[in-house]
Amino acid sequence: MPVTDRLYYHDSRLLEFEARVMAVSEGEREGQVLVTLDRTAFYPTGGGQPADSGTLGDARVVDCIDAEDAGVLHVVQGAVLEVGDTVHGKVDWLRRLDHMQQHTGQHILSAAFVKLFDAPTRSFRVLESECEIDVALDDPTDERIEQAVDLANQIIWEARPIQIRQVTSEQAASLPLRKEPARAGELRLIEIDDFDLTPCGGTHARSTGEVGVIAVRSWERAKGLTRIQFMAGIRVLADYRKANKTAREVAELFSAGREDSPALVARLVEENKKLRRRAAELEEIACRVEAEELLKQVDRGSRSSASQDAVSPLVIAKVFDDRTADSLKHLALALIAHPKTIALLGSRDSDSARLVFARSSDADGDMNVLMRGACSIIGGRGGGRPDMAQGGGAETARINEAIESAARRLAG
Repeated sequence: MPVTDRLYYHDSRLLEFEARVMAVSEGEREGQVLVTLDRTAFYPTGGGQPADSGTLGDARVVDCIDAEDAGVLHVVQGAVLEVGDTVHGKVDWLRRLDHMQQHTGQHILSAAFVKLFDAPTRSFRVLESECEIDVALDDPTDERIEQAVDLANQIIWEARPIQIRQVTSEQAASLPLRKEPARAGELRLIEIDDFDLTPCGGTHARSTGEVGVIAVRSWERAKGLTRIQFMAGIRVLADYRKANKTAREVAELFSAGREDSPALVARLVEENKKLRRRAAELEEIACRVEAEELLKQVDRGSRSSASQDAVSPLVIAKVFDDRTADSLKHLALALIAHPKTIALLGSRDSDSARLVFARSSDADGDMNVLMRGACSIIGGRGGGRPDMAQGGGAETARINEAIESAARRLAG
């Protein structure tokens, strides 16, 4: 079977074409069909760039797979296609434009890092809302990365022409390529006038001006490289609108201007930290008072006549509604501050059950073992030390059963 003629190699703006169906087979998912054409403008997933989408006649193209010598496999849904049919293909323009802008933008940004810092790009990915490049950039800083972004945007706004060159491996060996070709034989080079020359099989703009603008959202160190999250063209506009809407909504909460919001938010965060610290202090005080009340409710009469060493531990077993794990822990600590006391505490809400088991230093019992047993009942996990353990699970209806089971094991 002849290799599919890949029309996008020659013209990234070609969106409609006529082709003949060469092969049809079933896809992995029900209702999907793999169609091979004698020629196609659909770009298949590869080189970090996602596949095009569109239509083949009345069938919907949802993915394209590069089968190399077997051609391009079009994953279609809908109308049935037969071998020998002549079909009209149409590529979704906005998706193609987006990928052209991101891929061309990556060439420009990667070249900027090489020219400024001799930092080559090791990998590239077009993700759903942004793109990533992994750059061999030592000592990355916001300033150095913005330098590269500024140079890239300067090249974009100069609207430099972009050309496709076909060369042999021998010819490529004498050219100043930004990266080494991944294969031998005839090569397709993308040339940005007086700025970048690199082998690539993806779709690209006709001039740098079509990229519009490049913006970096964030960066981090990853696997010895600098991973940069960026976007180009229409994605930058969409991101700006989203960020601007968020900034204005935050500013309205403070009845302030957008530029004043960061300082006001920082002050609010600091005030919240102080309030949380104060609330934690008051929680501990409240738990000490609550612990005294719980202890008063328990009859210690059966132990009053015996010596303190012979007194059996006092077990406080109680389940609360909508109490946090930290609050349970504070109450448990307040209870076990009293001698020969064991706290088996639980809390539940609509989604989960929480447990805290603790004992005073002069009481017997392994809380870690008890917790593992209790968590198995509520379908969760937990553990800790012999004197204190925490855990939780999803079966909130069985939290009383879990605590009662732990109490029986102590008594037994």
